[in-house]
Order: sequence, then C-alpha cells, then structure tokens
Amino acid sequence: MHSIPIRKFTKGKNLKPIFKGILFGAITIGVYLIIVTITTPALPPPDAIRAAFQLNSPIIIGMGIGVGFQVFLSRYSKSLGCKLTVKRKALGGNSSSTIATSFFSFFSLIPLGCCGWWLYVISFLPSIFGTGVSTIFINYSQPLAYLGLAIIFVFNGLTAFKLIKEKNQRAEI
Repeated sequence: MHSIPIRKFTKGKNLKPIFKGILFGAITIGVYLIIVTITTPALPPPDAIRAAFQLNSPIIIGMGIGVGFQVFLSRYSKSLGCKLTVKRKALGGNSSSTIATSFFSFFSLIPLGCCGWWLYVISFLPSIFGTGVSTIFINYSQPLAYLGLAIIFVFNGLTAFKLIKEKNQRAEI
C-alpha cells in the first residue's frame, strides 16, 4: 500500500502561504464591507452589507479568492526560493484590478441608497475622464467590475503557470 507523503503538508513552511492567502482574502472582503458600511450613512450597517451581497456577492467573494490566491502563490513561490519575473507585475496588476473592481462595483449599490458617498465621487468623473468615458464607467459599471475580476484571475493564472514551469525546470535538474 502506498502512503501519501503527509510531511509536505504538515510543515509550517507550506501551511504559512495557505494561511496568509486565506487571511489576505478575508481582509479584502472585510475592507470592502467596511467601505460599504462607512460610505452608506443612510442605511444601518447590516442592511448595507446585505444589499452589497445581494448585488455584488460574486464580485466580493471573487475579489477575496483572487487576492487570497495571489498572496498564496507569491508566498509559496517565495518559500520555494523561486524568483518569478511576473510576480511583481501580477501583484501590481492584481492590486490595480482589485481597486478598479471595487470602484465599479460600488456604482451598482448607489440606487439602493448604499454607498451614497460614491455619488460625490461620480460627480468628479466628467472633469477627470471626460463626459464620454464617465458615461461608459457609469452605464457599464457592473461589466467593468467583472472585467476587473477576470483580470485578477488572469494574473493569478499567469503566476501559477510560471510557478509550475519553474518547479518543473527544477525537477529536471
């Protein structure tokens, strides 16, 4: 009978990336919900959070998973001693995509009375980006939020691909 090498998973070194990934994913979700709560003075916090989850649960959960997975990949590659060239770009891309995804997802909450502070932010869009771009941002905020989420997972895929490639090259040596 073959036994599964348990020692791979019991070392603190391998559990640390998983723990950090889960922690950062949870922090991402927590920060999103804190922003929803703070920027929604018209609704009690539980109602604001409930509204956010009703409209944006795939985005909220997806951001948490995406950021958590990126942190896991980054920490795991570091624990293996890998130096991935795409790592910094992916982390920067994920941060930018997470911010953009959050930004666009808040627009869909405004009609519910959620995130009223974002109305103030929206009022500046035409002077920053122009009327045409601002209109696209507002009218297509939900698809743009999903696009940002897709970008997060594309960067994760690139990072995972590079990590697997690096591990295979090391195994051949």
